[in-house]
Amino acid sequence: MKAWKIKLALSLNYFVFAILLNSVGTVILQVQRNYGVSAASAGILEACKDLSIAATSFLVASFLARFGYKRAMLIALGFITATCLLVPVFPGFTVTKMLFVATGISFALIKVSVFATIGLVTTGPREHAGFMSFLESIFMVGIFSGYFLFGAFTDDGQVASMAWLHVYYLLAGLAGLAFLLLLATPLDESTVEADRSTSLRENLLSTLRLAATPLVLVFGLSVFTYVLIEQSIMSWLPTFNSHVLQLPATLSIQMASLLAASCALGRFLASFLLRRLAWFGVLAACLVAAAVLVLAALPLAQHTGTAEITGWGNAPLAAFVFPLIGLFIAPIYPAINSTILSALPLRQHGPMAGLIVIVSALGGTTGSLITGRIFGAYGGQVAFYFSLVPIAALLICLAGFNRLQNRALADSGKNPA
Repeated sequence: MKAWKIKLALSLNYFVFAILLNSVGTVILQVQRNYGVSAASAGILEACKDLSIAATSFLVASFLARFGYKRAMLIALGFITATCLLVPVFPGFTVTKMLFVATGISFALIKVSVFATIGLVTTGPREHAGFMSFLESIFMVGIFSGYFLFGAFTDDGQVASMAWLHVYYLLAGLAGLAFLLLLATPLDESTVEADRSTSLRENLLSTLRLAATPLVLVFGLSVFTYVLIEQSIMSWLPTFNSHVLQLPATLSIQMASLLAASCALGRFLASFLLRRLAWFGVLAACLVAAAVLVLAALPLAQHTGTAEITGWGNAPLAAFVFPLIGLFIAPIYPAINSTILSALPLRQHGPMAGLIVIVSALGGTTGSLITGRIFGAYGGQVAFYFSLVPIAALLICLAGFNRLQNRALADSGKNPA
């Protein structure tokens, strides 16, 4: 089996879906401009994406091994290619919602299949961890690139311009290329034949039993709260830049890329700290720093001046400072995922991965909808000040998770971190 070829295919899959999944913030801004949709109504796009991810992940985690990982990825890529081609042909808010439903369904198939396939194309724990980290970096590159890609197709001169929809022809081409590359790449799935003997009922019951344990319940609440924070900021930052900081639409989208860049840097730096320090101390410090940054950065949005903003050179300071919150919140998600998996036996890693995807999707939907409601009713500054509430809640959740995890490690004879 050509390992490099399947790795390239998986990387391209992740790149394409990083752009599509995280374009929701940009599209929220554009549907308000082009379709006359309110901020509260536009927030439903996050739900279209995340609820379809959650529902599909719950279903496919139980039978995807029997169906076939490569076949599932091909279906997902073909489905999203066709959907992207429809968006510019039939412009409208309904079709936009359909796009994000299709994106959620396809990504659930892709993510579960990719996670399972990594084990088939790597030869040991170090290679597995290295390739997983590489894929996550590709995902962040996709997010970063997406802001500039959508910005390049946005026309600031005409508010009603539909030129931004043409980006979906390019995305359809990328998804189609990923489809052809995967189709031409052999993937040996014979080593997971044993997994295909387990019934759907047995898999569902195993997942439900795992979800009911106190450690996993507190972990799930922590993941939910984290993703609520992350997606509420990521989805609404372009709108905040446009409506509060008065940036042009193209610049609003492009400057939101600073959040993706700071998230990538935050995870890179944390990977060194977490090798030397206890995870709870690092994450608690990150949350405190994130809260301080919110309190320091948002008042800057009140002093943007009256001069016309034409580019990065005269953008207000708040547009550069607030996205730095990614430095402090980004390390939390991979750190707690690694911690829960380390506390569980290997046979439970698969069901746990499915639960992570489901809870993450629900948290993202909730965060975007709440922020959209507050944004529409009280304005962008109040909406982003609200992030202090889940930041405090997350700190409490992580303290509880740390105690339960240490107790589980002590009971198993391991030294708590």
